Amino acid sequence: MTLRNRKPLIALLVAAGSVFTLPAMAQSAAQDQAATAQAQAVQAQQAAAAAGNQAAEAGNAADQATHAAGQAAAQANGGGQTWASIDTDGNGTISKTEAQVNAGLAQVFDQADTSKDGELSADEYKAFVQAQQGAAGAQGN
Repeated sequence: MTLRNRKPLIALLVAAGSVFTLPAMAQSAAQDQAATAQAQAVQAQQAAAAAGNQAAEAGNAADQATHAAGQAAAQANGGGQTWASIDTDGNGTISKTEAQVNAGLAQVFDQADTSKDGELSADEYKAFVQAQQGAAGAQGN
């Protein structure tokens, strides 16, 4: 092989190598974009999960605060009685007979029992208390 023949041969090899490496480089760029997009999707999912956890924690904290406030109010107003201590049969509702252990509850039982089934549920009682607080706030203004 002469020097004259080598130069075109080397140029041909370089050109052929370039042609074969271009698809590989293009594939690599597409794979990089796909990996970047996947990483961004994972980050977005993690951010959404973190936001959901923060919302759940805030909800739990609010529930605990409501429960603590309810216990404090019960101790201040009802001599430390809780819903469970009044609900002697443990069915989750308070009957008119069970309500007799708390004079204040016995007085408002019929008003608070919105379903008029003779059983006061926790939701009925909470709604009654909120309505009473709303009415007291409206009278104070």
